[in-house]
Amino acid sequence: MASEIHMPGPVCLIENIKGQLMVNQKALKILSSITQPVVVVSMVGLYRTGKSYLMNKLSGKEKGFSMGSTVQSHTKGIWMWCVPHPKKPGHTLVLLDTEGLGDIEKGDNQNDCWIFALAILLSSTFVYNSMGTINQQAMDQLQYVTELTKRIRAHSSPEENEVEDSADFVSFFPDFVWTLRDVTLKLEIDGHPLTADEYLENSLKLKQGTAEEQEKYNQPRLCIRKFFPKKKCFVLYPPTEWKKLVRLDTLHEDELDPDFLQQVQEFCLYIFNYSETKTLPGGIKVNGPRLESLVITYINAISSGNLPCMENAVLALAQIENLAAIQKATTHYDQQMGERVQLPTDTLQELLDLHRTCEREAIEIFIRSSFKDVDHLFQKELATQLDKRWDDICKRNRETSLNRCQALLLDIFSPLEEAVKQGTYSKAGGYCLFMKEMQSLKEKYYEEPRKGVQAEEILQTYLKSKEAVSNTILQTDQTLTEKEKEIEVERKKAESAEASAKLLEEAQKKNEQMMEQKEKSYQEHVRQLTEKMERDRAQLIAEQERTLALKLQEQEKLLKDGFIEENRKLQEEIQNVEKRHQETMDHMKAESAQTIAKMLIEVENSKKMIEQKEKNHQEEMKQMIEKMNQDRVQLVADQEKILNFKLQEQKLHFKEKMTEEQRKYQNEIQDMKMQNIEIQQSLKYANAESSWQTEKMEKILKDNQKMMELREKNYQETVRTLTEKLEKDRAQVMEEHARIMNIKLKACICQLEIQMGWHWVPGRVQELCSDEMIVFLPTCQSPKRPMQGTRLST
Repeated sequence: MASEIHMPGPVCLIENIKGQLMVNQKALKILSSITQPVVVVSMVGLYRTGKSYLMNKLSGKEKGFSMGSTVQSHTKGIWMWCVPHPKKPGHTLVLLDTEGLGDIEKGDNQNDCWIFALAILLSSTFVYNSMGTINQQAMDQLQYVTELTKRIRAHSSPEENEVEDSADFVSFFPDFVWTLRDVTLKLEIDGHPLTADEYLENSLKLKQGTAEEQEKYNQPRLCIRKFFPKKKCFVLYPPTEWKKLVRLDTLHEDELDPDFLQQVQEFCLYIFNYSETKTLPGGIKVNGPRLESLVITYINAISSGNLPCMENAVLALAQIENLAAIQKATTHYDQQMGERVQLPTDTLQELLDLHRTCEREAIEIFIRSSFKDVDHLFQKELATQLDKRWDDICKRNRETSLNRCQALLLDIFSPLEEAVKQGTYSKAGGYCLFMKEMQSLKEKYYEEPRKGVQAEEILQTYLKSKEAVSNTILQTDQTLTEKEKEIEVERKKAESAEASAKLLEEAQKKNEQMMEQKEKSYQEHVRQLTEKMERDRAQLIAEQERTLALKLQEQEKLLKDGFIEENRKLQEEIQNVEKRHQETMDHMKAESAQTIAKMLIEVENSKKMIEQKEKNHQEEMKQMIEKMNQDRVQLVADQEKILNFKLQEQKLHFKEKMTEEQRKYQNEIQDMKMQNIEIQQSLKYANAESSWQTEKMEKILKDNQKMMELREKNYQETVRTLTEKLEKDRAQVMEEHARIMNIKLKACICQLEIQMGWHWVPGRVQELCSDEMIVFLPTCQSPKRPMQGTRLST
């Protein structure tokens, strides 16, 4: 909620020191502290006409602004009193009391002209205070209004025709209130009574004729009619008898004329109820700091010999306000992200959602607080600063996650590392125990909450650092065969490939989310900027339509009164207003088209960048495929060598076996033949012996013959069996070779897919691997198939 300002009394805002106008820093400091919109009421008039009395009444105080009782002017420069607005909550009423015009002590009227111009430029309601009725003398005293086009510029590069600038004055000139003091005459014409407003309207009528006298008569009236969009008049009777006027500020209300008090009250109520907030062209509401900037800009222009220019003042104010709007927006973003974000976030998407909300709010704050952002430079600067803050938050999120995960790993896995150091797993079956403990600790790690976006990457990095320890335990485990160890190595490679693929997929997902965030951020800037441009366009159209309506209204009055020449000039002004209106609309359309064109160029550049990245990616894919083919050829050659070696080894083993069997067979046959020869020789000498001995030897001979025949059959069966086993082993080796070859070739394909950045698809292994590819931990667990998503690696 904006704080209210409480000033005990007025302070000098613009000092007039020896004809030089200077800004009072103390007053500027007060203005800079007023964050509320301001309603600025300035009062100008000849010196010693009672301006300060009315200003004190508006402040709600009996005393404040200095009231003199002599012919010497008391108020010098412009004095300011800021009070809470009595009728508009959340607004501040700024009262500006000016030094009296026409003070003979000043010698010339240059100073008065600048005071008059500043009072108009700074106020939303301009009160001109004069004595008596409106006559030619009163109009002559209002000569300063005819000098406005020589003292004020609407544009920094005005047209040659000054009247075109005067038409623009309507968009930022204040409402005009004329207070007539000490009026004693009745307001009537031809016996018909008039209201104060009718009296003012009648007093501003022009005279027919082209003579110098008529032009001098018409000029101030015509300026008032053209410059001020809304006019009001108040008639105040004398407050008391003239002898008491010298101490008007000390008189009690019961000593003053009741009619005068009633008129003063009506004046104050009108100011409170109908004075608008100070507004600049484009619908820019002025608060204390903005009013401060206007004062500085105008005084600097006057001091440097230039004319105060509304356009320059608005642009100077825009520089200050837009920088402040960036600061305000970024501060809000920092504050909201600090309150809403708890680092580390579990996912990048969680952080993105919070960022988008805070970014949208920051852009809304900037759009609401900024104006005249030429070429949208300040909004681009805001986008740059928000991007830097977003990058910083992402970096802190990763660092927080990294520290958290490293601390968890140290806490969870330290018992395992200690057990490894003590040699707990350096024994038979130790690898199985090691892997079970490792799996248990991984599950414990996964169960820990709020590890952040680095959780998986840090874990995989840690596991890779322990691969040497794991391999050492595996190779020293005597319960595992070489074949089981080889299978386990392949399984670990497959797990590593799967983890790499998962990390790559997560990285790609994060990149896509970041690209999507940049696109949405860009779209949010464009959306809010487009809406603001539409609002500005509608505001500009409304202002120009208002100006045109006032001109048409004035034209109708001139036609009615028969002022053909003035009507012709006004018609030219109307045409100029319409022309400028059309030029402004064309400029806004061109600016909008230019903005859209820039957006399209940025989008096109983004597309080209993506296409170039895709082209580079395709080239990398081509190189990797060529390398894969080379690796595949080398792999096939290596496996062929291994196969030939195994087959040669089997053949040699078979040959040795056959040689051994043949040697044994020949020895046995030789022994049996020798035995048969001995038996036959014995038969020759056994003729003389008994027949029973002969029969016995013949029987032995026949048995030997049968044994030889049986041994021949056994030998042939052995040869056949060994031959069949050789063929079977050879087929098994070929089959095993083909299976391993298939596994490694498909692992190469998986690895290539990982390197090329393809997304991991569940079930991909089932497409690449046969049903016979069963990965298991021998002696530790039952055989099981790879999980969906598992990839194999060489």
